[in-house]
Amino acid sequence: MLRTAFTFLALAVLSLSPAPGTPATPTEAHDSAQSAAALHHSRKRTHSKATTEAHRETRRTHNRRAARKTSRRQLTIAEPAALHSNRVAMPAPLVGSFESLARQNDKTEDDDLERIEDEDDLADRIARKVLVPVPASAALTVNGDLSESHRYCRPWTARFLTDLAKAHAALFHKPLEVSSAVRTVEYQKQLMQTNANAAAAEGDVVSPHVTGATVDVAKLGLSRQEMGWLRTWLLPLQKAGKIDVEEEFQQACFHITVYKSYIPPKPEGKAGPAKAGSGKPVRRQAVPSAPTQDKTAQESKLPPATLPSEFALLKR
Repeated sequence: MLRTAFTFLALAVLSLSPAPGTPATPTEAHDSAQSAAALHHSRKRTHSKATTEAHRETRRTHNRRAARKTSRRQLTIAEPAALHSNRVAMPAPLVGSFESLARQNDKTEDDDLERIEDEDDLADRIARKVLVPVPASAALTVNGDLSESHRYCRPWTARFLTDLAKAHAALFHKPLEVSSAVRTVEYQKQLMQTNANAAAAEGDVVSPHVTGATVDVAKLGLSRQEMGWLRTWLLPLQKAGKIDVEEEFQQACFHITVYKSYIPPKPEGKAGPAKAGSGKPVRRQAVPSAPTQDKTAQESKLPPATLPSEFALLKR
């Protein structure tokens, strides 16, 4: 009896399990088809995404190569133009020489400039206004180490410094600095003991600083553009015989001797009319009137009308 029950139970189980090769039910077939389609679409999307990314990377590589080639061509074309048209050559330094120093001594002697011997001699010339203060301003400063009594120079040198500083400040908006001005022979002797580059204090060729006509303009703090501008500004004046320049490198300055001819002399002529408010009345010379009947005869004897020399100079 028990054996019979187990036999029936086994047959029931076998009847419920599908045999191998038995076709699947419609529901199972539908689920399997959806899974296969989803897998196909997933693989297709992955392949499409990889292909798109590969194309993008190819385009990026191509663009980078094209950009490098373009930049190389532009650099090849731009470099010669920049060298020849945009960049301005730096003017050569205004190097001094013994001949230049000798010329400075000769020209200061021609200007009747005596050598200032000591501090008493210097004080006397300052009191007589033979020397005037270095024209310090917002455009021109004086080195703080320079003593008060040595911050003087000749009047035409002061005028030169004013013109130079004004032109420089208009372009670069910063001041120049005067590092040295008038020196005495006594001071120059002391300087020779500490500065091997200092010119002699006595003899035929000495430092023109001892005449008060020479100043040093410091190069410290000047840009390359300022250096080029200063050389360009000073060189024509040197060629015109108005100044002499020695560009020093150990002391880093422009050593500049200015001559009297920098300020043109006033034209000689008759004194002009007295200025208003001067307190000096202008006297008019009475001219006797000629008789009416003799006027024609007098006019015939007068020289041809000419312009006064002062007026002619103004008209030029």
